[in-house]
Amino acid sequence: MGKGDADMKKLSKAKSGGGMTAARRGWKQEFYHSWPLYLLLLPSIILAVIFCYAPMGGLVMAFQNYKPWLGILDSEFVGLENFRQIFAFKESYQAIINTLIIAVSKIVLGLVVPIVMGLLLNEVHHTGLKKGIQTLVYLPHFLSWVVVGAFVYQMLSPSSGIINAVLVKLGVLEKPIFFMVQQNMFVPIYLLTNLWKSTGYSIVIYLATISGIDPQLYDSAAIDGANRLHKVLYITLPALFPTMCTLLILNVGSLISVGFDPIFNLYNDATYPVADVISTYVYRIGLMNFEYSFAAAVGFFNSIINFILLILA
Repeated sequence: MGKGDADMKKLSKAKSGGGMTAARRGWKQEFYHSWPLYLLLLPSIILAVIFCYAPMGGLVMAFQNYKPWLGILDSEFVGLENFRQIFAFKESYQAIINTLIIAVSKIVLGLVVPIVMGLLLNEVHHTGLKKGIQTLVYLPHFLSWVVVGAFVYQMLSPSSGIINAVLVKLGVLEKPIFFMVQQNMFVPIYLLTNLWKSTGYSIVIYLATISGIDPQLYDSAAIDGANRLHKVLYITLPALFPTMCTLLILNVGSLISVGFDPIFNLYNDATYPVADVISTYVYRIGLMNFEYSFAAAVGFFNSIINFILLILA
């Protein structure tokens, strides 16, 4: 038995060594045959390292009382003190609450509206009309938020805005009002503007998924007496479900990171209490008030929450 055990161990080591050699040989062979693809990937890897991973070294500021003239190496280490201050200021609580309200509303509307519009657009059988509508809806995606913000302010202006002019003519308003300084109007304006800008991109994704559904399924359903609503409920929506889940997971991963650009280009001093989110709060505290360590702590806290939400999703 002892001799048999020894032989088995030798055989096991030989197999293990052979497997490692084969794996090593397989990796080298794969690299030899695919090195042009890895070469094409190299610039993206370098950019990711420079702009995504190298700056992470600055996160140490979140645990310091950072002073620019001392630098990271010589600034005082304060541990978790900056993180405790996040929950010590009323502005921090308000920024977190605003972020959650805007982010959840954005995710819900950003999931429902593109699906409904995609289903409606799919029912348009005139090819030219369908492509024209799709192009018009998709065009705002290419506009920067600076342009969109200026456009929204101009449209809602009390002096020259077309919205005020129409509402006054219809008798809805007695006199023009400045919508952009009304706190109760900011979130609806932001959500509608974001939908106008981003819905077209999501519609393209859903239409691409719908175009991949086997037409024979619709033909079979029609033979069984299904109408359009039945086809949508029992064929189209189930086929869209994996895409919906994927987009939802990606959106949940950035739930706390409500975009800086749209908020920054739409809010003002009068709407800070309802419009200030974590990203704009970090900007104001860190760059305008020079509280670099506290801003770094808030940003780090934001990233941790996003990571946890992404893993849970």
